[in-house]
This record gives sequence, C-alpha cells and structure tokens, in this order.
Amino acid sequence: MNQISAVHCVPVFSDNYVWIIEGENGHCAIVDLGEAEPVLAAIKTKNLKPQAVLLTHHHQDHIQGLDSFLRSHTVPVFGHADLQSQGVDHPLTENDQFSIDQIAGFSVLETPGHTQDHLCFYNDSVLFCGDTLFTLGCGRLFEGSAEQMQQSMNKLKQLPDDLTMYCGHEYTEDSLKFALHCDPENQTLIRRAKEIKQRRAQGEQTASANLGLEKLTNPFLRVGDPVIRTAIEAYVGHRIENDTEAFAQLRHWKDDFDGLKRLPD
Repeated sequence: MNQISAVHCVPVFSDNYVWIIEGENGHCAIVDLGEAEPVLAAIKTKNLKPQAVLLTHHHQDHIQGLDSFLRSHTVPVFGHADLQSQGVDHPLTENDQFSIDQIAGFSVLETPGHTQDHLCFYNDSVLFCGDTLFTLGCGRLFEGSAEQMQQSMNKLKQLPDDLTMYCGHEYTEDSLKFALHCDPENQTLIRRAKEIKQRRAQGEQTASANLGLEKLTNPFLRVGDPVIRTAIEAYVGHRIENDTEAFAQLRHWKDDFDGLKRLPD
C-alpha cells in the first residue's frame, strides 16, 4: 500500500524540517514533531487530517512539539521502544512493518550512531532518515560509535536508488563544501552543487534528494570509493585498512572542517 500524494516540508527552529506525508482524502502523517504550531497551521491551511506521528529519535528538536500536538489530535505515535516515556505508543524495532490508513505502509531500520534509538522509515518510494543521513552528509556521533554509524550507512546504501530521502535538517550547503573539499573533481557533485545553490537562492529546501544521486556524491556513503579513501588517507597521513576506520576518520575530518569554518577571518 502506497497512496502518498505529496510530502510537505514545514520549517521549524533555525534549520529543522518536519515532514507531512499526505495520502488519500486528506489523510496525513507527521515525521518528527519538533514544534507543534507551524505544523498545526500547515495542516489547517492544507485541510489535512492527521492519522499518525513518526519519530526518528529522541532529540528535543524532533519531539518537543509532540505533547502540544496530541492535545489537538489524538493519533498513534510510532517510534523506538525507548521513546515510550516520550509518547510513543506503537514501539518499533528492526524490520518491523506498519501501515497508516490511506497513506502508506512502511518498513523500519534501526540506524544507531547519531543516537542509540534512531530509526529510519521507508517504503518503495520514500525514506525518512532523520539525523542519520543528510544530503551530502551524516549526523554527528552523539551517542553511538563510528562502527555503528558505518553499519547504518551500509543499510541505507542497500535501499533502491529511486527512493526520495527526506532529512531532518537543512545542512546541505555546509555539507556541500566538505564534499567538494574531499572530491573536487566529481562532475556529478559539481553539477549538483550548482543546483543546490540555485534552489537555496530561491528559498527552496534541499534536504530531500534522490538516494541514487546521494550514493554518487555523499562522501559518507562512499568511504570504500578509491577517491574518497585516498582523500581520507591524505588527511590522516597513513594507510587505512577498513571502512570502519575510514568512516571514523572522515567523520573526524568533517568535525575539524566545521570547526575551522567557524573561526573568524
């Protein structure tokens, strides 16, 4: 069952996105309810009828609007079992499947790394990846290990290329700078950079993307690619023996890169 007619983007806070999945007859589901009021306003404007909330992980910028929202709309809340104290009443684990009436069915992947309780939801057309995978980047390792995050990346790499991925933050321009730093000769990435800059200049979100394109341009999905591996080895100054070490060093490099970028001129 896949009756998704549209996925709407609701900006909240400084760079978060809430995603509203619209199905048939105005039914909808909300992914990561960081703030209630903008979502309630969007639902009212579009005349939508909420049927469920999906939570990818426990960080407050993804869940703190839930209580307020549930006071207006009593709907099931899907998420990791560890979030039951936060309002989840339909706990999920790896390979679970669930359906939302007149919207879609989804499968569940456990993707620890950013947090230990992180889940991703997907079907044959969409992937909601929260803060695990970003357009041209990935989440920071707040709770999990590099090995866990690398395994999570591998799970997402196995999904079909034609899925559209929807991320939790508008980090694309910053991630693009690092991706180009790692892989400056990648013509697909260069073309993508032009499109991203044009879309952002027009005020459009760039936190959704084709997963197949992501596999060609996101360095965190390409740690085994000789170009990316050579760049990482140049950064650390020695040969890297496996993908887990490569991922760990790439994530460390990105953290360093972000720190340097914030220094005053």
